[in-house]
Amino acid sequence: MADILFTARMKDKFSEWRDGLLQEQNQSGQIQGTRKDSKQQFQEMFFKTHPALKLDGFTSRQLKLIQLVVKKHFKDLSYFNVNNEVSGSQQIVVYTDSEDELNLLLKEVKEENHRAKEAKIQSAVGFRHVIDLLSSEQKLIVGHNCFLDIAHVYSKFIGPLPGTPEEFVASVNKCFPHIADTKILMNTNFMLQERMKKSKKSLAAAFTMFCPQIAGGSKSTELVSPSHVKVNVEVDDSRSSSWNPGGKHEAGYDAFMTGCIFAQLCNDLGVDFKLHESSKQLAFNEKLRKYINHLYLSWMHGDIIDLNTGDKVANSTPSYNLKRRYPKIMFENIVIIWGFPSNIKAGEVRECISKAFGLTAIVSVYHLDATAVFVQFSKTELVSDFLLLKESLERSNGPISVLHPLAKLLEGGNTCAANYDTYKEICGSPLSETLFADQANKVSMKWKTKLIENKISLSSEEHESSCLHDNANDVALNLVEKIKPNKIDQLRNDQSRGQASPSEIEESCVAEANL
Repeated sequence: MADILFTARMKDKFSEWRDGLLQEQNQSGQIQGTRKDSKQQFQEMFFKTHPALKLDGFTSRQLKLIQLVVKKHFKDLSYFNVNNEVSGSQQIVVYTDSEDELNLLLKEVKEENHRAKEAKIQSAVGFRHVIDLLSSEQKLIVGHNCFLDIAHVYSKFIGPLPGTPEEFVASVNKCFPHIADTKILMNTNFMLQERMKKSKKSLAAAFTMFCPQIAGGSKSTELVSPSHVKVNVEVDDSRSSSWNPGGKHEAGYDAFMTGCIFAQLCNDLGVDFKLHESSKQLAFNEKLRKYINHLYLSWMHGDIIDLNTGDKVANSTPSYNLKRRYPKIMFENIVIIWGFPSNIKAGEVRECISKAFGLTAIVSVYHLDATAVFVQFSKTELVSDFLLLKESLERSNGPISVLHPLAKLLEGGNTCAANYDTYKEICGSPLSETLFADQANKVSMKWKTKLIENKISLSSEEHESSCLHDNANDVALNLVEKIKPNKIDQLRNDQSRGQASPSEIEESCVAEANL
């Protein structure tokens, strides 16, 4: 009923206004001025020399009804939604004398709306203009250990990351054909390696070593030694009074440090900047060319990829110390654990699992975020063993489950675990949360322990032939039954004679404590 009354009132209003226009035209040959009604919902105006009513204060539903009224009852009136760069969006009812005038007006409004949309899009594009310009000019892009930086730039400003490494390499090389990584320069050039031999390889450490004057906070253009590149530092008034290198890990300052390091490395390699008018020409310098488009896929393992070919660089092998610090990642040996008490750290996770499976069972433990950790086992079968043991302990309410080494990790009853394939499944969901635990809950995982299918069937067969897997109490009791107290004493005596290893003693003591 409200819609019916509203449309009837609008019909009367537009009839009255249109009749007034015709009467004024007959009397004086022109329409006088602009006027507003008492409620200021209708403002008389001219739109591109045509009499018009500007509509204000109407809801979207009322505007839709007005559009229907005008279209149905008035052949000489037209409803327009006009987008203007200055005044924004306007709803207008316009009077035209003929169909030709109407068609011409429709064309003008369509073009104006298109220009307004283009301007809006251009203003929203923002920093994308910079990326497009860098790409079109084929500028030399300089970074420090910048593989992830390039991946982020691609995903934010160019498009979704390609599904395969080959497609990614081809796409990146097409957009940015010349990329230099200062970390590649420092670690693959023998002369620079010798200079960095006893120094850290971080950006800040490299900046302090290669650009000591700037890193020290001096704005003087005097050179510390003739071998140092002269860099003129320009800062705004708000920072000039407190110029210092304290801006580490700020994006702008990190980029500044990277540029200074690159300039100094080029100078140390004997690159003459005066011979190169542009950074594009610099990329083809014979002393730099073999380092261009080489990026670290993984600094931990030293893998370098050539963006020109998509192939791994043959001599990209990490040092022995790097291998020892960062063992090779075996995805089939990884378990993701989340939902455990927030006060438990990676070291405590390692300790709990090592007590249950032995000191050599864990290769590494890494925090994914504050809610989750990756645990890499030394053997693939330990993944299933851990998941089965966790499930057994959670099903048991006996005292053994409370005294078990994993009890601390399972405290609170919210701890979840799964293998690496499940981790990829959760992260592959279109739903997205910052923390992994929230992401897993968002995906609505109905289980707390995701067992591996073939292990489940094996476990069920063992269950039919033996009572060892009836519950966690039986598992622990059978374990302790096998390791009698006299065996523990024997191991201790053996240790005193140098015949037993510390790991055997620890595992035996764990069983004794569980009893």
